[in-house]
Amino acid sequence: MNKIRLATVFSGIGSIEFALKRLNIPHEIVFACDTGEVEIDYNKEEELGIIRNLNNPKEKMKYVDDLYSGKTRKHNFVKDTYLANYKIKDGLFFQDINLLDGRDFKGQVDLFVGGSPCQSFSSVGYQKGLEDARGTLFYEFARLVMEIRPKVFIFENVRNILNHDNGKTWDVIKNSFDELGYKIDFKILNAVNFNIPQKRSRLFVLGFDKKYDISPNLPSKINETYERPDYTMQDFLLNNCKYGCFTHNSDGSLKIEKVGQGKIGERYYLSNAVRKYVLKDGTKNWHQKPEIDLPIARTLLKTMGNCHRAGVDNYVTDNGRIRMLTERECLRLMGYTDDFIMPVSVAQAYKQAGNSIVVDVMMKIVQYIMTFWN
Repeated sequence: MNKIRLATVFSGIGSIEFALKRLNIPHEIVFACDTGEVEIDYNKEEELGIIRNLNNPKEKMKYVDDLYSGKTRKHNFVKDTYLANYKIKDGLFFQDINLLDGRDFKGQVDLFVGGSPCQSFSSVGYQKGLEDARGTLFYEFARLVMEIRPKVFIFENVRNILNHDNGKTWDVIKNSFDELGYKIDFKILNAVNFNIPQKRSRLFVLGFDKKYDISPNLPSKINETYERPDYTMQDFLLNNCKYGCFTHNSDGSLKIEKVGQGKIGERYYLSNAVRKYVLKDGTKNWHQKPEIDLPIARTLLKTMGNCHRAGVDNYVTDNGRIRMLTERECLRLMGYTDDFIMPVSVAQAYKQAGNSIVVDVMMKIVQYIMTFWN
């Protein structure tokens, strides 16, 4: 089988890359792109005009890197994590989708993957599809699909985008993909239906270039008879599966060896003051039951390192004390096995795990795509 040529934007810590790794599917990464939530001010049209006149992708990447380093001291920690885990052909990791010239990669990408923040579409007309999406980050994703012409794309976003602005935002997105010449299927997929004990629902859109005459049909769960995960959140804890014992089998499925007990640092246990706050059921006008030790985790948040209340966040009892999940346990609940390298601070690790896509959901989508691959 020929290697799948993969490219991603809003790449994060590489859910599709890790899915391909767990499935042992040959692939090469053509490029990746993520700002790491670093923002700068610049004249987009002016800078894009300069970039499009440069000679090659490496020159364009360097130009953008220099632009960022000249305007901010903030560091792209997502890039650090990504490059610690994956090798990119020619080292092409771009920092800004707005300044990425997709024409350099036309015909060089088989699978293109990304999401985008759900920006407001309130100022657009909702009638012209792609034209109406201008000024949004979704437009940049669609523009790259148009310029690159991948065989297949996967687009991921929050589930509420279907209802955003009374459904008008979704109409723009759906019409845009049709304009670009892709047949799509879209579904809300929940990680709990893909053997991960976390309630995490996201919108996934799968598109095939119409020239292949394939009408996609996204899988909604592992198989037709699937009812619940084989695991609970407790199976993923370091208390029950020490570091290095959360791996995967040759078919990509998780392998959890319940041997030994991993050491949990004191920083993860709640002080009396924090414990009282966490276990409150709310305020005068807002209440939520403060449940802990849930078998199925609540949706992991990128801000979970900040200790939200137990009606929002995930806490567990450990030898009579209450603690938060460690960043490694959060990575496990996103489908990243213990060979995943996290070279950043604890705060950054929480943020990057919470921003990611669940690997096991991506794995099932990839397996579906492979039924059409030749």
